[in-house]
Amino acid sequence: MSIISQQDTISLHSKIVCANCSDSNNINSQINNTNIITDPETSELICSNCGMVVSSERAQGTRGEWRYFDSDSANNNGIRTGMPTSLARHDMGLSTIIGRTDRDAAGNRIATSIKPTIDRLRILDYRTQLYSATDRSLRTAFAELDTLKDKMSLPNSVVEKAAYIYRKAQERGLVRGRTISAMLAAAIYIACREIGVGKTLKEIVEGSNVKSKILSQSYRILLTELDIKMPMLDPMRCIAKVANKMKLNERITRQAMDIMHEAIKKEASTGKDPMGLAAAVLYMSYFNNNIKGSDISKKRRDASNEDTGNRSQTSFAQTAGVTDVTLRHTIKDLKNRLLLLN
Repeated sequence: MSIISQQDTISLHSKIVCANCSDSNNINSQINNTNIITDPETSELICSNCGMVVSSERAQGTRGEWRYFDSDSANNNGIRTGMPTSLARHDMGLSTIIGRTDRDAAGNRIATSIKPTIDRLRILDYRTQLYSATDRSLRTAFAELDTLKDKMSLPNSVVEKAAYIYRKAQERGLVRGRTISAMLAAAIYIACREIGVGKTLKEIVEGSNVKSKILSQSYRILLTELDIKMPMLDPMRCIAKVANKMKLNERITRQAMDIMHEAIKKEASTGKDPMGLAAAVLYMSYFNNNIKGSDISKKRRDASNEDTGNRSQTSFAQTAGVTDVTLRHTIKDLKNRLLLLN
């Protein structure tokens, strides 16, 4: 079959009719264009009604080419495909790299007379990849990004988004005169906020070893210069995060989420820090459960694995990363707003 476009292929499939089904006695069994399917492995056209191969001619393949050049095909090593492209690489994974082994593609050892030429080409290939200052800067930044990925357990989506933001800052000249670590940490924080990963500014500071003041300045620069609209941090994720750190039971967490839903519904959460708000509703739920559950026997509590230890406001505030004063003011405001609006 000659090489044709995808639109022509669709129209061609609509004209193909299975001979076996069309010759049957049942006239109503005539197939339409949806009964012809294509096997992605062999590119054969097959009738979905009777299973007959309508056409065995190979069509143009649209899948990735997985070919094996070693003698043992059972290894399933897709050597031909190479590594995928990524924004978190200074060359996006598109450059050609001359290997350091002294063997050719067939596995034979390179002749001694050609080896100096190959070594010279390898050196030139390495130098051309890092020819400009921008390439060297990107390589340093993305090497640090790969380290932060493992250190902070960042998903690949956050890494790709952070690399995209950093490339935009590099193009605008925002990195010049500033540290790579600060701009990269700010890009990571923005990526976490946009994708919805629950990483606070304090956690980014601890993971990247960048001062909070410098990170905040770099964050504001990126928001202003790149015109990024930041979404609000989901307080429900903050509740789960604080509850998991404090190892609270599920009943307290669910009641805290109900209080949060009520606060959001009545606009009592406007203008408040999400982590402080999460700590406040968790403390209110924890306090209510301890009061209501005071008459439960110790045996029943142990059977339900409930937390019977005394948790102070300080422990909730420290876990959420806020001060005791902030937590007390948030609890007081929530109680007044929810009471007045009920």
